[in-house]
Amino acid sequence: MRAYELRRKYIEFFKAHGHKEIPSAPVVPENDPTVLFTTAGMHPLVPYLLGEPHPQGKRLTDYQKCIRTGDIDDVGDNSHLTFFEMLGNWSLGDYFKNESIHMSYEFLSKELGFDMNRISVTVFAGEEGIPRDDEAARIWEEAGIPRERIYYCSREHNWWGPAGETGPCGPDTEIFFDTGKEKCGPNCDPTCSCGKYLEIWNNVFMQYNKQKDGSLIPLEHPNVDTGLGLERVIGLLEGKKSVYETELFSDIIAKIEELSTEPNEVSCRIIADHIRTSIFMIIDGVRPSNVEQGYILRRLLRRAIRHMRKIGFDPSNMPTLLETFITTLEEMYPETRANKDTVVAVIEEEKNKFLKTLENGEKEFAKNVQRAKNEGKTKLDGEAVFHLYDTFGFPPEMTAELAKENNFEIDMDGFQELFKKHQELSRAGAEQKFKGGLADHSEKTTAYHTATHLLHKALQIVLGEHATQKGSNLTAERLRFDFAHPQKVTPEELQKVEDLVNEQIQRDLVVTCEEMTLEEAKASGATGLFENKYGDKVKVYTIGDFSKEICGGPHVERTGNMGHFKIKKEEAVSSGVRRIKAILE
Repeated sequence: MRAYELRRKYIEFFKAHGHKEIPSAPVVPENDPTVLFTTAGMHPLVPYLLGEPHPQGKRLTDYQKCIRTGDIDDVGDNSHLTFFEMLGNWSLGDYFKNESIHMSYEFLSKELGFDMNRISVTVFAGEEGIPRDDEAARIWEEAGIPRERIYYCSREHNWWGPAGETGPCGPDTEIFFDTGKEKCGPNCDPTCSCGKYLEIWNNVFMQYNKQKDGSLIPLEHPNVDTGLGLERVIGLLEGKKSVYETELFSDIIAKIEELSTEPNEVSCRIIADHIRTSIFMIIDGVRPSNVEQGYILRRLLRRAIRHMRKIGFDPSNMPTLLETFITTLEEMYPETRANKDTVVAVIEEEKNKFLKTLENGEKEFAKNVQRAKNEGKTKLDGEAVFHLYDTFGFPPEMTAELAKENNFEIDMDGFQELFKKHQELSRAGAEQKFKGGLADHSEKTTAYHTATHLLHKALQIVLGEHATQKGSNLTAERLRFDFAHPQKVTPEELQKVEDLVNEQIQRDLVVTCEEMTLEEAKASGATGLFENKYGDKVKVYTIGDFSKEICGGPHVERTGNMGHFKIKKEEAVSSGVRRIKAILE
């Protein structure tokens, strides 16, 4: 079965069970400062999981483009990817465990033809104050999974959420495929990492609302949130040992090997994954930089380029390789072809910058060697090796090769010790970034969200209709708004924009919301951003007689209490895109 066919089969199955299809959101979340990228299909649905009515109803299904960067250093093995597609279905206060489990069983057995004798499931084992999930276990047994393949597991394995300190949470049930490997020991079960069991689907049952004091209150309308990994399932259906052997990667890796003089499996996989992920980041507006999403993009591209050098891939062949990527991706993601020129231009520019950095790194290496020689040493210490890695992007293998040419060795143990500390700090930083959970819907961020609508309209009035939104990021302290404009905004123009926004705040305009079809929204004059992400029905927020936009919320009820709008900075983000940072005082 092809990946595109699997996706359509999934969507059509759930549509036949009363679900409405909604489009994939961008890989960069809108108005959610707590995560760098969309890591699961539920991210764009958080307001609706919290109780806000969805325009498409209570049963939803989609495919979601996701990016997860916590395991970048593991990419190259059989299963790790930084970009992947998550197939999902949701019940927003409609059906619950019984329907969810039976639909999952039916899809795997009847639609995909899985040997259900190779399927095992896990359910929540319970803990003090929370009963074990005997209900889910009973339903699985009724569906056809025998008791000996139903495992009770702890919170670590079978509990989801809340995303932050408070909010919806609950037990989940995970579905695993038996790969056929021998058990690693008598206690081997689906929670084991030996490779015998491969997780393919997760059904989350959000049935509690966690309070600040840690207590759990049953939700009046529990939700179901599921996620099935397309790449993993395609690998199983094709009988492949690795996702990189599937149709999603086979042509790409073959082209990398063709254009290389000394290809190896790990490097080819890293290049394939990292360039693939970079393409989707660039399409959704990310550009290489030293902060946040831009830093991740730069890291991926530079790691891919290092591995290209390692396997003798001539960097001048990058456009040829990118054409192969586009050809492979365009059936499932037509936007890749439409944005090909931008993708090529961004990657070529970053490639040229990094090649210059590599030259500087080689000079730094020579200095380190000379310094060591002057001290009578024949080995580069771990600190020097790590500095070349961290600052100049030199993998220790490259440093070792250069050292050998100079009759030197490198202190790999010292490097590994520093690298391990670096990973621990990086992971701690990531945990800090993500610990706040998903979008903050506090009073302040709601005001900032509304302010982006006022700012967007004011920019179009002052600069012209071309000044359309290219992205935004909100916290409780400020807003950041990216928009299309070919040149620096003058101080006089910025003052006009600021005055316009404050005028609307002072007018105490009423903010109203209407649900309508996308065509009706367009006919009404509503501004639509990222139109390919909208479903058949949308929410249109109108701010007095000033602004009308398609949006998911949240918004204030009136503008009068938002505070005084103050622009703090205006700067370039990339060619043709400017950024404004502003606060509400």
